[in-house]
Amino acid sequence: MHPDLPIVMPLVLEPAPFAVAAFAFFLAGFVKGAVGLGLPPVAMGLLSLVMAPAQAAALLVVPAFVTNVWQLAAGPNFGAMARRLWPMLAASVVATLVAGTLLHGAIGGGAIVALGFALIASALLGLAAPRLRVPPDTERWLAPLAGAATGVVTAATGVSSIPAAPFLGALGFAREDLIQALGLSFTVSTVALAVALAGSGILSVGLAGVSALALVPALLGMALGGWVRGRVSEPVFRRFFYFGLLILGLQLAARGLI
Repeated sequence: MHPDLPIVMPLVLEPAPFAVAAFAFFLAGFVKGAVGLGLPPVAMGLLSLVMAPAQAAALLVVPAFVTNVWQLAAGPNFGAMARRLWPMLAASVVATLVAGTLLHGAIGGGAIVALGFALIASALLGLAAPRLRVPPDTERWLAPLAGAATGVVTAATGVSSIPAAPFLGALGFAREDLIQALGLSFTVSTVALAVALAGSGILSVGLAGVSALALVPALLGMALGGWVRGRVSEPVFRRFFYFGLLILGLQLAARGLI
């Protein structure tokens, strides 16, 4: 483990960091339940306020994996989806592992700045809601590039939605297929990130246990978010969500640059 990283086990057991962590996973789960994505950006943004980004990413592993598998399993076309997306997924795994070896434990403020800009980019894309389309011929060579870029962002920040989510959204999937595609991409990225973190000595057995405990508030938040989704206009909720994401990203980027 990198000497500059604080020890997370005692940290998260202290009252203030424990409260922040519990709230972070509850809120992140709520957002994912309400709009279908957003657990890693929200959780990472809040957790990075009280611990090193690499260790925040380690705490995210179990909640992200379970919720993403849940999302993936609910879709109708896993086989066809995997065959179509494997170039992007393979590139994402390779890039995550390579970048994880180079980056984890060797960055501090840089990871916070990168996370901040990733959140800003995600928020601006969400607010702009551009109608992007990727033609089939372009998809063949763009998919590995999108996967590789996603892997680098995942290794550096723990957030696997940039640029994977916009790219998948531009492939013209039907709504349920898109949800499953996102679940598949996020699941693969989470597994690759867990391997990279374990190889760097950041994801220990004890920290994995704390990550498993974080699943409780995340699932509670998902349940509440799903309940709210049926009662609040999704466009209105998504607008507020992306504005909040933008503010959080600006705050993290500014704090990392100071």
